[in-house]
Amino acid sequence: MTNRVQIFDTTLRDGEQSPGATMTLKEKLEIATLLDEMGVDIIEAGFPIASEGDFEAVSKISAQTQNAVICGLSRANIADIDRCWDAVKHAKRPRIHTFIGTSPLHREFQVKLDKEAMAEKIHATVSHARNLCDNVQWSPMDATRTEDDYLARVCEIAIKAGATTINIPDTVGYTAPRESADIIRMLLERVPGMDEIVIATHCHNDLGMATANSLAAVEAGARQIECTINGLGERAGNTALEEVVMAMKVRHDIMPYDTGVDTRKIMAISRRVASVSGFAVQYNKAIVGKNAFAHESGIHQDGMLKHAGTFEIMSPEDVGLTESNLVMGKHSGRAALRSKLEALGFQLGDNQLNDVFVRFKALADRKKEIYDEDLLAMMADSTTSAGHDHIRVKFLRVICGTEAPQSADLTLTIDGTDHQITSQGDGPVDATFNAINKLFPHEAELQLYQVHAVTEGTDAQATVSVRMEEKGRIVTGQASETDTVVASAKAYVNALNKLVVRRTREVENAMEASAG
Repeated sequence: MTNRVQIFDTTLRDGEQSPGATMTLKEKLEIATLLDEMGVDIIEAGFPIASEGDFEAVSKISAQTQNAVICGLSRANIADIDRCWDAVKHAKRPRIHTFIGTSPLHREFQVKLDKEAMAEKIHATVSHARNLCDNVQWSPMDATRTEDDYLARVCEIAIKAGATTINIPDTVGYTAPRESADIIRMLLERVPGMDEIVIATHCHNDLGMATANSLAAVEAGARQIECTINGLGERAGNTALEEVVMAMKVRHDIMPYDTGVDTRKIMAISRRVASVSGFAVQYNKAIVGKNAFAHESGIHQDGMLKHAGTFEIMSPEDVGLTESNLVMGKHSGRAALRSKLEALGFQLGDNQLNDVFVRFKALADRKKEIYDEDLLAMMADSTTSAGHDHIRVKFLRVICGTEAPQSADLTLTIDGTDHQITSQGDGPVDATFNAINKLFPHEAELQLYQVHAVTEGTDAQATVSVRMEEKGRIVTGQASETDTVVASAKAYVNALNKLVVRRTREVENAMEASAG
């Protein structure tokens, strides 16, 4: 058994299933490129049969990727598998990943098959996938709540049908480290051929143990970890790529496993995923959080001054974190801005740089000192706004204070035409949102409104995040400004723009389906 652990990244599939985390095709292609450059072994690019957009994304990622295996997900039926193959077949190294829920709950309520019928279905669908592709992964969904006898039986069936990777998913984040390892050992002992294929582990973080469960599975014999950047994923998220990779690197003495990941690229892709998904990284997140290498305690600071190893178990440079220096300001030029942004993980063309430079100068006029965090917020704002300009905030003035009512005078540009209104509300933000709703009526409900300061000081930018839901469509919006109310208005409008795009795509897909 080799000590090489394959890293299977599912940010673009399982990660994107987070409510509101939908990415555009351009964003998916960019993230796939970053994953490939970082040395990820397998990229699960999407669920091709889910939508035309998913199919197109998987197809284009397959065509552009140079090194990684490109994997598509499919349910256990022939149509899904054929659609998956059509999407991945142009990849240099394609993989079909098919799954079915095997636990008693899934058999009875989701799949509605008894054990025998399910066994036959597994054999038929895995065989079909193997006839199309020589790299087939099979997953018994909810494996950690499946009876040992039945789990062993269906894994054996899948191997005999041609599966080259067997993935053991902890779909609902139910297992614990010792149990995670025991399941792998049990399968290796009981299933013929299990030692001849790759065993994968796929853990969710509902009980906060995804990283521990994944590493325990590796210790027991798994040699593929399924994970996402920043732990992005539905509910409490997935195993975080940066955590398992750095755990094996830092504690190589007790976990002597290697990956092909260039860890110096971790921070750049973490920031990019946070930006395009709209899911900010919590400050105390392991490895990639803002405070991961921050020291405020006097004892800690004293130790750090004497020797970094006293309170840091890894170097910030190991994950691509560069030192923050206050060198950017109103007199900085394009070359300095490009260099700083490249250090932060952004590669910009000349036209992009010109657009960003204009925004940078506007920000520098309002702030004396531009921190790295300011630049990251500015880039996130640029990304979330790009391509979503059906509605724009042209003018906003609010009246607030101790004397109610508070009011907002707002002008929106909608499809090129200006619309103006004055509205009142319970505070300046409420008044602003009321004004937007009157100018652009909709049925979406605001589920989340969140504000955080990008840096310290009264001139700090505020980053505002909103999440909205309309008839099952969930979208997020984000914006950063030194004026919190303006940031709120732009974030709200950004979410509405994404909602318009979602509506349009659904109509187009429905028209294509009816025409076909």
